[in-house]
Amino acid sequence: GAPNVSMATAVRDQHGHDESMHPCAPPDAVVWPQSVGQVQELAALCYQSRVPMVPFGTGTGLEGGVNAVQGGVCFDLSRMDTIAELSLEDFSVTVEPGVTRKALNSHLRGTGLWFPVGTVGTG
Repeated sequence: GAPNVSMATAVRDQHGHDESMHPCAPPDAVVWPQSVGQVQELAALCYQSRVPMVPFGTGTGLEGGVNAVQGGVCFDLSRMDTIAELSLEDFSVTVEPGVTRKALNSHLRGTGLWFPVGTVGTG
């Protein structure tokens, strides 16, 4: 429920486009899950109801990936912003999907490490 769900036009429009040239295609609703369990529950509900799911980070993509061209539910992951584990020995860090590059670099300050623009990690 509120404040973790919105169907307001302005919020939907904000989540219906990124930095690409593609026109806005807003989702039907925006949700802000705050845990893996909530993401799992929301995904299961969307799957069972055959409702498209659209993940949203910061909206800075250049590909139009956040455009909800068939409507659906936008999962805004910005509130999942915990840095869970940092291992200086093997240069790895475990983060939730809402951690921004700037927040990560602020956390890394003083360690001699940094996360550059354009770096992609998998795991």
